[in-house]
Amino acid sequence: MTALLLNCDIGESFGAWTLGLDAEVMPFIDCANVACGFHASDPGTMRRTVALAARHGVRVGAHPAYPDLVGFGRRSMACTPQEVEDLLLYQIGALDGVCRAEGLRVGYVKPHGALYTDMMRDPATLRGVMQAVARYDAGLPLMLMSTRDNGPALALAAEYGLPLLFEAFADRGYDAHGFLLPRSQPGAVHHDSDTVVAQALAFARRTPLRAADGSDLLLDCDTLCVHGDNAASVAAVKRIREALEAEAQP
Repeated sequence: MTALLLNCDIGESFGAWTLGLDAEVMPFIDCANVACGFHASDPGTMRRTVALAARHGVRVGAHPAYPDLVGFGRRSMACTPQEVEDLLLYQIGALDGVCRAEGLRVGYVKPHGALYTDMMRDPATLRGVMQAVARYDAGLPLMLMSTRDNGPALALAAEYGLPLLFEAFADRGYDAHGFLLPRSQPGAVHHDSDTVVAQALAFARRTPLRAADGSDLLLDCDTLCVHGDNAASVAAVKRIREALEAEAQP
C-alpha cells in the first residue's frame, strides 16, 4: 500500500470571477497547486488561497503556466527553454513572496496545462523547467506525470540533483505509454465516482490499470491529482480520502 498525497489545482479565481470550491476541497487534500497569475489568479486570490492552505496544514506548490490568461494556459506556446526557465522563475518567486507573508514557503512546483503536457513530450522544455526549479531551490521537488517509463525524467533530474514527485490521475484514462488520453477520445475522463475511487485504490495498491489498447499499465506514483471545481468533484475527493484511509488501516 502506497501512501499517496492528494493534490489539487486551486486558487484559480480571477478578480470578481470565481472558479472552484477551494474552501470545500482544502480539508481533504495534502498539496495545493496554487495558480501564479499567468493562466489564472491575481495577487489577492493567491494570498487568500495560501492563507487557507496554512489554516488547514496543506503544503503549497507553485502552479506556473504559459502566459495565456485568455486560454487558461491550455494552449501551447513556442517558448525556448530559456524563456520557459524565465517564466517559471518569475511565477515561483511571486508565489513564494506571498507564502513568506503567510509564514509558509513554496513546497514544490507543478506546471499547469499545456506547459505540463509539453514538458512531458519535449525533453528541451522539460530541461528548461528543471533548470528553473533547480536554480530557484535545488531541494524543491518537481511534480510531473508518471508514465510507463519514468527513466528519462529521473536521469535528467539527476543532472540537477532535483527530487521528483510522480503524479497519477484517478479520473482519467491512459494510453499504452502511460500518457493521458486526449479529452476528445472516448474513455478519456471517468465520470462515475465508483470508477474514480477504484482507480485511486489501484494506484495505492500498485496494481495495473487497463490502458486504452487493453494492455496492463502499472504506474509508480507519489501523488494523486484530484479536482474541486464542483460539488460532485468535492464529494469524490472526500470518498477517495476515506477509501485511502480505510485501506491503510491495519
